[in-house]
Amino acid sequence: MNIRRALSDEAALISELALRSKAHWGYDSQFIEDCRSELTLTPASVADGLVYVAEHDGRVVGFYSLRQSSLTDVELSHLFVEPDFIGQGCGRLLWQHAVECAARLGCARLTIESDPSAEPFYLKVGARRTGEKASTIRPGRTLPLLSYSIATK
Repeated sequence: MNIRRALSDEAALISELALRSKAHWGYDSQFIEDCRSELTLTPASVADGLVYVAEHDGRVVGFYSLRQSSLTDVELSHLFVEPDFIGQGCGRLLWQHAVECAARLGCARLTIESDPSAEPFYLKVGARRTGEKASTIRPGRTLPLLSYSIATK
């Protein structure tokens, strides 16, 4: 598996990948549609941002994006894997790459506003839960907030 910078013309491709990945967790089609604007990347946001894709045999099978929120913090804005690659190590490779990228930026902390279904993954890779916030998509739903300390050398 190869990880590389995303290309601006891949914005639609990775946005649709995010929706398929989210749907994997059993959400209804209306909820997925309600998430569309939140999960859509534009060519400009890909070109200007820290967006990386994982490729397997020339196929994009996952991606992540980071947004530096302060001098010491970076937010993991997206981390999604094609449903047929979930559980095969792609997410872990993307996570490790994201942590390395954040460390190169000089950040000490990576923050995550997680989907509840993804929280066990983040806890498994060493993040800790710091709180929760109300979902902007569905009233009454809460999202776990997590933090990961980046080791400095």
